[in-house]
Amino acid sequence: MASAAFEEIVEDFEFLDDWEDRYRMVIELGKAMEPLPDALKVPATRVEGCASQVWLHPQIEGDLVMFDGESDAMIVNGLIAVLRKLYNGLPPADVAAIDARAELGRLGLNDHLSAQRSNGLRAMIERLQGFARASLS
Repeated sequence: MASAAFEEIVEDFEFLDDWEDRYRMVIELGKAMEPLPDALKVPATRVEGCASQVWLHPQIEGDLVMFDGESDAMIVNGLIAVLRKLYNGLPPADVAAIDARAELGRLGLNDHLSAQRSNGLRAMIERLQGFARASLS
């Protein structure tokens, strides 16, 4: 159910035995993203429930969900990049149906994030899946 881009991350993670190497890879994914334009860093795009500042800008392009985002924390920026790989380019019904916790569990993320980071990740997932569900109406 996850996108092909996410499956590539899963395959890459299988070759990384050490969590610290995986952590660095997540950070590198975040560094590779284009920054979110300042005009999109507004209260409407800010995600509440995150320890750091997080903005997500989801939209429908054609019939597919696409989103950009940014955080002021490097690891959270990396988590946004992972979520982009998981969701971008999928129809809203697929985004709403993905068990993100299970998919991210394939990367070992559930076991290595602090409680605050896990809560923030959950808030980002809820925002994106809520957007996808609303676009189905």
